[in-house]
Amino acid sequence: MSERAPYRIDGRTGEWEVVLGLEIHAQVASDAKLFSGAPTGFGAQPNEHVSLVDAAFPGMLPVINRRCVEQAIRTGLGLRAQINLVSRFDRKNYFYPDLPAGYQISQFKDPIVGEGVLEVERDDGSTFKVGIERLHLEQDAGKSIHDMDPNWTYVDLNRAGVALMEIVSRPDMRSPEDAAAYVKTMRALVRRLGTCDGDMEKGNLRADVNVSVRKPGDPLGTRCEIKNVNSMRFIQQAIVYEARRQVEILEDGGKIDQETRLFDAHKGETRSMRSKEEAHDYRYFPDPDLLPLELDPAWVKAIEATLPELPDALRARLQTQYGLSSYDARVLSADHVLADYFETAVKGRDAKLTANWVCNDLIGRLGKEDKGIEDSPLPPEAIAELVALIEEGVVSSKIARDVFERMWAGEGAPRAIVEAHGLTQMSDTGALEAAIDKLIAANPDKAEAVKTKPQALGWFVGQVMKETGGKANPATLNELLRKKLG
Repeated sequence: MSERAPYRIDGRTGEWEVVLGLEIHAQVASDAKLFSGAPTGFGAQPNEHVSLVDAAFPGMLPVINRRCVEQAIRTGLGLRAQINLVSRFDRKNYFYPDLPAGYQISQFKDPIVGEGVLEVERDDGSTFKVGIERLHLEQDAGKSIHDMDPNWTYVDLNRAGVALMEIVSRPDMRSPEDAAAYVKTMRALVRRLGTCDGDMEKGNLRADVNVSVRKPGDPLGTRCEIKNVNSMRFIQQAIVYEARRQVEILEDGGKIDQETRLFDAHKGETRSMRSKEEAHDYRYFPDPDLLPLELDPAWVKAIEATLPELPDALRARLQTQYGLSSYDARVLSADHVLADYFETAVKGRDAKLTANWVCNDLIGRLGKEDKGIEDSPLPPEAIAELVALIEEGVVSSKIARDVFERMWAGEGAPRAIVEAHGLTQMSDTGALEAAIDKLIAANPDKAEAVKTKPQALGWFVGQVMKETGGKANPATLNELLRKKLG
């Protein structure tokens, strides 16, 4: 655990501190909605996944989805949070065109998960803790579509009734970077637990960002909530703009109105959406159609027994077991599929070399083609074979990159590619000596310079590599050059 100086804003009246809390809405990984049997798959035609319950037809009654409850418990256990054995569902009343019933079934005073904590690692390897206030289950609303007709708004209820976990943090973050790191860590956790796919582009994980400013040491200021921000970059941009906006208002003698705002990614600014409601504005009351949710302690224990190795424990193990750097371990532990890929590839191979190929070359190439590790055309065994060729001295790192490109193009396995294209590294000392002698004879002045400037040896290395098409064994070449040039 380490402390880092808070993010500050320099104003006319001195420094201001930013205080941040986040509400993450994570769509529960479930084949059916929270209170109906309607499917939850993405990409369906409008209103294709809507039951009579979702459309709020008269007389339709909600029935709780056991799988959604289990997923909320799993997430709470992953957050090391209190699992409340008795919770209840409430009606949160408000009008919106894509909310057919005129209320949302949510949890208010008695959530399924209570207080917990999440340890977050920054990009520089330092860590901090964020308190979790609660996690509650609620149903999502539908979607209003404004761009299909200039005169009409259309409503798609496919998302209506989809189960959400709302994970509410304490106001423990003090910089845009820390807020983004928190979301990244939470995303890795729910993906590892299998409770949410974390797909921010589809809106399956999004954040409401609560921003306030204060002079260091002062009480908390009035917060504004920025709704439904769906990328790490936008979260940071929204915080920077909103914090600066609030500082300017306060320094001009104004006051901050508690309100809900939206972030315009094109303009890089927030704009007012509505005044921020308090709990009493929603007229919460227990849903009369749903009994209190009572959990069997033995069931909670059984769920806990199935938890996988969590990202923080995985990160620590990768460093201890394989001697990886903090950076490599953090990259690999952020996605359990990637970590599994690495652990398959590294069997019997050099761990650092394997991590370099997975974290840099493979992930870099996947990123260029907008693919995830699940879409990799190269199995982990292919990377393992490529690393083996380097370890055996069959190819140099430079030649290995050529082999990698050919593998990516579908030309076959690494060893077969090397044999088919004659890419074997040149370790024949006789051939290398002949090339070196020829080069020294043609450049006696440069050969003499090496005696007083050892770094000049690099010129000879480059020339021999060029002469051999990059196939010279670097270790053998350097050893021969040192002997001949003193």
